[in-house]
Amino acid sequence: MSNANSHIPHPRIEERSKAGAHLTKHEHSGFNGRLAVLITNAVSTMWCAYIFAAIALISLPAAIAQGTASIISWIAQTFLQLVLLSVIMVGQKVAAKASDKQALQTYKDAEVLLKIQDELHKLLKINNELTDEIHHRVVRDTDSNAT
Repeated sequence: MSNANSHIPHPRIEERSKAGAHLTKHEHSGFNGRLAVLITNAVSTMWCAYIFAAIALISLPAAIAQGTASIISWIAQTFLQLVLLSVIMVGQKVAAKASDKQALQTYKDAEVLLKIQDELHKLLKINNELTDEIHHRVVRDTDSNAT
């Protein structure tokens, strides 16, 4: 019987444990990526949405004075674009965090499953070796009893 400790885990297990889960924060590469993330993080806050709303409200009296068409134009082109931009970005940031949490949990679950599979592989290998040894002993004992 060969040594049960001779099991060699699949290389993907070690590769995966070194790499870790791939998250949104790993996508920011280079100067442009870091700058874009910095600006996005600054603009995608509710405080920025409040500031944009205040800026948009500055021009509201002039829009009201010009009539209905100007009010509709102000709502569509000024208020919605300025305020909703930040609000949508906040929502995307929240969704990305939730997605990263889910990806991390899936990664951890897969890690556990890989380790369980590796343990099962070890046990199957030991089982096969023991079964072979039992078979050889039975054949040997049968041959010696026949003579």
